[in-house]
Amino acid sequence: MTATTALRAHARLRPLGADSARWTSGFWGEVHDRTRDVTIPQIWSSLSDSAVSPGLANFRIAAGLEQGSHEGPPFMDGDFYKWLEAAIARLETDPDPELGARIEEIASLIASVQRDDGYLHTPTIISARNQEDALALADRFHFETYNLGHLITAGVRHYEVTGSTTLLDAARKAASFLEDLATNKPVELARSAICPSHYMAVIELYRATGDERYLRLAEAFVRVRDEFQGGDDNQDRLPVREQTVVAGHAVRANYLYAGLADLVVENGDTELVGVLERLWHDVIDTKLYITGGCGALYDGASPDGSPWQDQISRVHQAYGRAYQLPQTTAHNESCANIGMIFWSERMLSLTGDAKYADVIEQIAFNSLLSSISLAGSDYFYTNPLRQVRDLPYPLRRPGDTAIHPTPEPPPSDERLRESYLSCFCCPPNIARTLARFHERAASLGDDGLYLHLYGGGRVDVATEDGRTLALREDGDYPWSETITWTVETASGGPTRPEAPRSGPAMRGEGVGSIPLHLRIPGWSSGATLTVNGDAVEVTAPGTYTRIDREWREGDVIQLTLPMPVHVLRAHRLAEEATNQVAVRRGPVVYSLESADLPDGVVLEQAALRRGATFTPIESEIAGHRVIALETEIAVLPGADDDALYDDLADTELGTATVRLVPYYAWGNRGAGEMSVWLPLVWR
Repeated sequence: MTATTALRAHARLRPLGADSARWTSGFWGEVHDRTRDVTIPQIWSSLSDSAVSPGLANFRIAAGLEQGSHEGPPFMDGDFYKWLEAAIARLETDPDPELGARIEEIASLIASVQRDDGYLHTPTIISARNQEDALALADRFHFETYNLGHLITAGVRHYEVTGSTTLLDAARKAASFLEDLATNKPVELARSAICPSHYMAVIELYRATGDERYLRLAEAFVRVRDEFQGGDDNQDRLPVREQTVVAGHAVRANYLYAGLADLVVENGDTELVGVLERLWHDVIDTKLYITGGCGALYDGASPDGSPWQDQISRVHQAYGRAYQLPQTTAHNESCANIGMIFWSERMLSLTGDAKYADVIEQIAFNSLLSSISLAGSDYFYTNPLRQVRDLPYPLRRPGDTAIHPTPEPPPSDERLRESYLSCFCCPPNIARTLARFHERAASLGDDGLYLHLYGGGRVDVATEDGRTLALREDGDYPWSETITWTVETASGGPTRPEAPRSGPAMRGEGVGSIPLHLRIPGWSSGATLTVNGDAVEVTAPGTYTRIDREWREGDVIQLTLPMPVHVLRAHRLAEEATNQVAVRRGPVVYSLESADLPDGVVLEQAALRRGATFTPIESEIAGHRVIALETEIAVLPGADDDALYDDLADTELGTATVRLVPYYAWGNRGAGEMSVWLPLVWR
């Protein structure tokens, strides 16, 4: 067991580190290799090249190694730390002495910039070095606490993987600075708690060090927030325990609630558990896109429609009202979708409820992977569900935020992934999430080993009483229905007296083998399960099926998840999807791209017929294998593009054969139109 599983006193499940869980083959194995070989090096090439990014240069200037002024957004430090976390994860799964030396050098550079009181924010430090006025926490949108949170997280990971205390010492000093704020300047701390990565960070520091001052610090963060009168945009208008719906900036919301869930895992605050469950369901039941996207609105107002007009404040990149789910203008920032993974995985650890793993899978196979190109080198900031030609107004998109835009920016319909964005928060967040995605594959609980996500993993666990179980997964998930695990090693342990259900390992199960719990996805029906060919009863979708037996080397477990194509409708109040349907097979949501339409047919003419059949077809996009769905569509009459309203043409519907492609793969064949939701015709 690694430090990842330390403490967690009130967790039902404890995640596994890289020594116990890996993506070694299959779908996620390929993503892991791509992240290691392309994404992490590519982001470093941007951050370390001052002609592209000021990421590294800002630290060198702050350290006095170069002359200059700070460039880039105030949260650039945090984005640099996120890349560092991804590189450390790569170092853990794929040891590389050269990379290890570079990371230690970077850690030393970062530590050299930090003030004695633990404060580290390169814009302020560079201004002071240049004899300019510089005041810490002068503006909440300087993101100091966000940056310090990511510094602490990177420091903890560096220590866990390498044993080096260089960055851990900097993390401790940063926590001391936050501790001083909580004690002596609580208003300044609360006002500056934007994108509160520091909630999760200090809990991780507590787990790595065992020092309870960091647990108390996390509790202080909540107390300080609750005593501050803020607004919906930052989820601080109401005390946390009084919140009933999720509103405001989606990244900030998901980070906050993930941090609170981390706190509950340690202190067992049952009231807060209920609050988090209520808020999580508010998102999942009324505000989550079918792709797992979070945060529908570019801009809005909150409280929406309030009679108290003086209380209305602007919100952005935000959750809207229940069922307010636009398609073309859907924001769905990549960081927000990742934040929901963070929140859900902590709720999974806390409760052991498979519904949280279902949402992690929904996001992972759809909106998480849509945020990065198939090549692993280009990124989306926003993740819409529809893209159309000739949009008469601009949307914020990667091309709009590039530091060095092309002389003639592409038209608004050419929303493509970019290799570098001046607002660079998403790419390193994507990198660190994928680099550590093996940590979401499985967990160990007091009652056995839980497998959450499928797609090419290997799990090897040992309990405190000496039992072991190693499994190798084979199959073609999510394209194929059958997943096979082979037991590579298994052993029992001596009888132990029953122990309290706490600590990092499973206890009190006697001499038997480790029980196995397989997630039956909520999207599935008719699942079947065998062990060595003998049938095992399967529990309901959205639960874990327990297999309790004496495992032997060579045992074969086979789970079959039928994958008929589902045609899905939206809630009646999701008005932008009225009379439209979406297509899903297994966990994968599909879309129609204009590249797959016949000549002369445009996107708004494509409609699905009720009762249409969908044939899975081996296909390739940009050199990458996918399973497409071939179907026959109805071709609707064309319309006058210039008329706001026009007579319906009295012509027969046409017919065409098209292929739907996985949503995550859209936009890899150049500019074009795309839609997840399509009109439905009944004949």
